[in-house]
Order: sequence, then C-alpha cells, then structure tokens
Amino acid sequence: MKFYSRKLIKPENLNANNTLFGGALLRWIDEEAGIYTMTKLRSQKVVTKYISEINFISSAKQGDVIEIGMQFVSIGRTSITMRCLVRNLFTQKTIISIDKIVFVRVDEDEKAKPHGLTIEDIKRMSK
Repeated sequence: MKFYSRKLIKPENLNANNTLFGGALLRWIDEEAGIYTMTKLRSQKVVTKYISEINFISSAKQGDVIEIGMQFVSIGRTSITMRCLVRNLFTQKTIISIDKIVFVRVDEDEKAKPHGLTIEDIKRMSK
C-alpha cells in the first residue's frame, strides 16, 4: 500500500465527541481515490461508482496527522478498483479501512467509457 497524502486534523474536522468527523474523512478518501484513478486511467472524467463497507477501527483527534493509502486491486473495461487504508502517521494505528472503492471512466454524457488499459499497464504505472 502506498500512502499518497497527509492531513492535519484541525478543529473544523472534529465531531461533537471532539474526534475526527467521519464525513470529513470520507470526503478526503473519495478525493484521494478520485485523484488516484485519474492518474491510473489518464483521464479527469471519472466518477465514484461504489464504496464497500467502511470499517472505522479507531479515531483521530485534533493535532493528529493522518495519511491516506491506496492500493490497486483490479481493473474492468471501464473501471478501476482499489482498497484504502487510513492510519495515524506517527503511531501507525489504523483509523479506517475500505476493501473496495470502484471508480468508472465516463464520457461527456456521464456514460461509462472504456479506458483501454490492462492490468499490466496499471502495474507498470504503479512502479
């Protein structure tokens, strides 16, 4: 798993319990997964299709630094599937894990569009 981005937990990211608000974290994950997909499919025209069960394992508090990791799982005709892990940068404690996030390449009419890539293409890009 490669960790692509880091976030500092600030007061505006907290919930009523003074821990990281899950919605903020999911927004960051969706954005990171979208960027990951754009780089792999070489297209900015991608949309979130599916996110599997989200496993909240621990939380983060103000001042913590978290990092978001993505790992390629599979590729379809129009899609790419990855998994995600978010952890505390300093303690390495897992905060959240998601087994499947699927993004689809789309055309100007928001219809699925084949990307023409193979597993080998994606693996070569990941080196």
